[in-house]
Amino acid sequence: LQNQLAACTKALESSEELLETANQTLEGAENHDFHQAAKQIKDSVTMAPAFRLSLKAKVSDNMSHLMVDFAQERRMLQSLKFLPVPSAPEIDMAESLVADNCVTLAWRMPDEDSKIDHYVLEYRKTNFEGPPRVKEDQPWMVIEGIKQTEYTLTGEGLGGHLLTAAPPAGASGLTVPRAPSPAFMFRLDASTCHQNLKVEELSVEWDAMGGKCVPTPQGSRGFPPHPSAGDTLIDGGDHYWEVRYDRDSKAFGVGVAYRTLGKFDQLGKTSSSWCVHLNNWLQVSFTAKHNNKAKALDVPVPDCIGVYCIFPEGFLSFYNARTKQLLHTFKARFTQPVLPAFMVWCGSFHVYSGLQVPSTV
Repeated sequence: LQNQLAACTKALESSEELLETANQTLEGAENHDFHQAAKQIKDSVTMAPAFRLSLKAKVSDNMSHLMVDFAQERRMLQSLKFLPVPSAPEIDMAESLVADNCVTLAWRMPDEDSKIDHYVLEYRKTNFEGPPRVKEDQPWMVIEGIKQTEYTLTGEGLGGHLLTAAPPAGASGLTVPRAPSPAFMFRLDASTCHQNLKVEELSVEWDAMGGKCVPTPQGSRGFPPHPSAGDTLIDGGDHYWEVRYDRDSKAFGVGVAYRTLGKFDQLGKTSSSWCVHLNNWLQVSFTAKHNNKAKALDVPVPDCIGVYCIFPEGFLSFYNARTKQLLHTFKARFTQPVLPAFMVWCGSFHVYSGLQVPSTV
């Protein structure tokens, strides 16, 4: 390496001398002597040490001063003891429960393992039976830090889907059951709504600029009806949904109706609709209405109402959604499928669908 360094130094000095000679020649040479001077510079460049310089890597036999000792790190790695992978947990179907819009999952370990610190639960909503699908509309949700061998999932609309769940780590390849739910899923159908209603899936807001005051059939001008309906027919089974309305609404109604309900019909004033109705205009009243007949309800007016429809038996019940107090029950004979129906004037409401029938009703 020292010899190569000396050769490079000599080549650098020679190159500097050559550059100085070339500059002097360019400044002092006459035109007729330029070609001769250029040839001399070319020959000098060809014979310069830098032109013929060739470097070869060389090392000495003793390179210990450049070596790193990893002996200590090796001993540390060899002393590490890794925990074994735990067995795959097993779902305990007898202890798992789907009720009241909650899903309780319970699992157990095939073998006792005192080294497990906590569990991680992954789940997602799906509408497909069978093994978990690779592509789904809903993402996987992760819950960490579970200390017990069971966990309860809650949330709006949870009951309206099948549930794919994967309990703790080590559950690779585990076949996990799905929990079906009879929850009733629907959205609001904007095409059935009055022009003064602004509809967004499950929310409705009264819009004074959306339309004009409409004369009543008798020709007098009263407050215009503002009905809206769900997009899913009920033709059997038990179904439950809830609706929360703005307490400042001048009028609000909730119930069911045949699909023949018109945009200018008022809930409860026809033979094809049943509802409970709150009137905050002029005087406050809370009534149950059907076929233009009203029954005053002597109960506190809730801000969130639950509707329970047992279609085959013709029962339509209304509850305080928070306390589950029964407000009123219609005994009807449905001759055709019905739709969830709502009505609001100068106010708004929000519907909660995808709910199971509560065990308390």
